[in-house]
Amino acid sequence: MAADEIVWQVINQQFCSFKLKLSTKEQTFCRNEHNVTGFCNRQSCPLANSRYATVRPDPATGALYLYIKTPERVHLPSQWWEKIRLPQNYEKALAMVDEKLLYWPKFYTHKCKQRLTRLTQVAIRTRRLAKEEERLGEKLVPKLASKVRRREETRERKAESAAKVERVVERELIERLRSGAYGERPINVEEGVWKRVLRGLERAEKGEDLEDEEDEEELEEGEAEVEYVSDLEESEDEQEMEDFDDWLGGESPDDSEEGSEEEDSDESDDSEEDEDEDAKAGAKRKRGKPQPKSRKKPPRMEIEYETEPLQKEALLA
Repeated sequence: MAADEIVWQVINQQFCSFKLKLSTKEQTFCRNEHNVTGFCNRQSCPLANSRYATVRPDPATGALYLYIKTPERVHLPSQWWEKIRLPQNYEKALAMVDEKLLYWPKFYTHKCKQRLTRLTQVAIRTRRLAKEEERLGEKLVPKLASKVRRREETRERKAESAAKVERVVERELIERLRSGAYGERPINVEEGVWKRVLRGLERAEKGEDLEDEEDEEELEEGEAEVEYVSDLEESEDEQEMEDFDDWLGGESPDDSEEGSEEEDSDESDDSEEDEDEDAKAGAKRKRGKPQPKSRKKPPRMEIEYETEPLQKEALLA
């Protein structure tokens, strides 16, 4: 497309924030997290191609996702990428990549398979190292800043408490349903919650573990999950800069600037209050003693007198 060619001309000849040129290497690299090869060229650039596909892992769970961008969603930046979860089985994941990229250029299909293979090898190697650390009883823990450590501990504590509360409520509801406290069907219960409670009741009757079943259901449902995500996500470089700021002094420059701004605002508020008090005192000194209020005069009244003529008085006499 013409727009893609214009974008590539700007990126290649002028400026691109993702471009990385090393003095020791002749090849130019790309730091964009959606780049499928890691190289800066026309075919691998995720910004200069309205039709693009890549494979990325989820940093929280480690699950692999297939990201697909099509020209039909170019006008919707919040839905640029179609996010499809790949199965944990390597062969099934390859088959799904072939299925989703059936009519795509061979370049994207081949590179996505290569990236999937490499990420699978990294995950296997990570699990193997974790097992060796558990067997030897030694675990390498990176040193985190106090701010990051407190934040992670707070999140873990809140997540554990929320999970415990939900579990207790579900079990209590199952016990009440089993005893017949609500009758055959409660009225003010949502349909999804009611189905979940019924499944839990069936599992409780069979004597199965609730946690294992829920984990299996989440994995099965997640394999066929499709989402549409935005391209305006926080990059890894910004996260690394935040971690670097925390490592330097325990708090970021933004926090120090905010603190200084708050102190300045407090000082300015105190100075303004002092000025207001001085102004009030000066005004009182100028006014001096209050003058006595003058009494209001009563309204003016006019009285008229009628006099009879003298001739009438004479006749009467």
